[in-house]
Amino acid sequence: MDETWRKPLHIETMTKVQHVDSYYAASANHAPDYSELRGDRTADVCIIGAGLTGASCALELAARGYRVIVLEANRVGWGASGRSGGQMIFGYGCGEDVLEKLTGAADARKLWDMSLEAIELIRERVHQHDIACDLVQGQLHAALKPRQMRGLEAWRDTLESGYGYHGPQLWGRDKVRSLLATERYIGGLFDSNSGHLHPLNYTLGLVNAAHEAGAEFYESSRAVDISTGPRKTVTTEKGAVHCRYVVLGGNAYLGGLCAPIAARIMPVGTYIGATEPLGKERAQALIPGNIAVTDVDFVLDYFRMSADHRLLFGGRVSYSKVAPPNLPLALKRRMLNVFPQLRDVGMDYTWGGYVAITRNRAPDLGRLDDNIFYAQGFSGHGIALTGLAGKLIAEAVSGTAERFDVFTRIPHRNFPGGTLLRTPALVLAMFWYRLRDLL
Repeated sequence: MDETWRKPLHIETMTKVQHVDSYYAASANHAPDYSELRGDRTADVCIIGAGLTGASCALELAARGYRVIVLEANRVGWGASGRSGGQMIFGYGCGEDVLEKLTGAADARKLWDMSLEAIELIRERVHQHDIACDLVQGQLHAALKPRQMRGLEAWRDTLESGYGYHGPQLWGRDKVRSLLATERYIGGLFDSNSGHLHPLNYTLGLVNAAHEAGAEFYESSRAVDISTGPRKTVTTEKGAVHCRYVVLGGNAYLGGLCAPIAARIMPVGTYIGATEPLGKERAQALIPGNIAVTDVDFVLDYFRMSADHRLLFGGRVSYSKVAPPNLPLALKRRMLNVFPQLRDVGMDYTWGGYVAITRNRAPDLGRLDDNIFYAQGFSGHGIALTGLAGKLIAEAVSGTAERFDVFTRIPHRNFPGGTLLRTPALVLAMFWYRLRDLL
């Protein structure tokens, strides 16, 4: 194994970090503060990152009797798990046709089936652990152009004939406009099995379930080094965890801890806002079915209602890691393209965060050696797939890796240009796709 990645990170003394100023943080369920790791601890498994991947893995392993310690550099749910659009969607960011080319038809079918399992896993956990996260069924991929509508129809046909999935319904203009008070879309593909939730509250609920099962969580405890050998030591600024297995679940927020896998993802800035409360009547008139919506432009818009009748609207991305200037105005302009009748409505919250994409938009799960596992690069499908990834890693640690290994057979390549040039190269590529959106 190449050990050049094992350069300990230098960090300053850390103070308690709060969640970003988001609607999710403002409406979060009560959660305890977890202490900083101080001194040495021993565990069977050390998980780095207390988002959905880490919490899911911790819950599964603790339930199996493993002693689990989870290290979080900031607060539990601080990263993408607590900031996202909150839409749980079937499938993968790359599409089933790409997976077939990458892995073959047999593995592509297994991956498809597991994507449905990922959605069902959310419902099971919400019910089993009584997680209050405003879970709602129903999600629409919306088309703006005839060519996009033809693409959705072909996708529906592929899911039915190739994968036996008959849930998605093709909606025409009239049906869409009966359930969305906008003239922007000409149709869409609706799936009642998909849906939306409050991502931070779901993450906090999963962390609490894992904690009750016996997993230990430590906040403000950034991992700065991982030793080699059959026994691992994960070092933080003020402590260390001695363990047999390590799980890297930081995804876009893992930072420079592990260069080989960091080169295979690109952290992309994505942004979302929450309006002031619209009131029940106005909210129901805007989206009568309370569904989540994602359009199918490459630089897409996505939106849904919150439980207290705010419109949560996401759009804009930054491949350069530079946030858009005047984010509230930028998001409101995009929102008004869809719902011009909201011109009088203010934005109470706007925030951003990073989502990790891979070159092929398929998730990247694997091993660095026999006892370091990682999961990253969910490419916009993280709400569901992160929970599944944590479960599969737990299975692999427990000695049953067949399902985990299906994901490891997806080939991945580094982004070209290294850390300095990969961002400008991607910005140029994304400019082409943005132009295509406009055609």
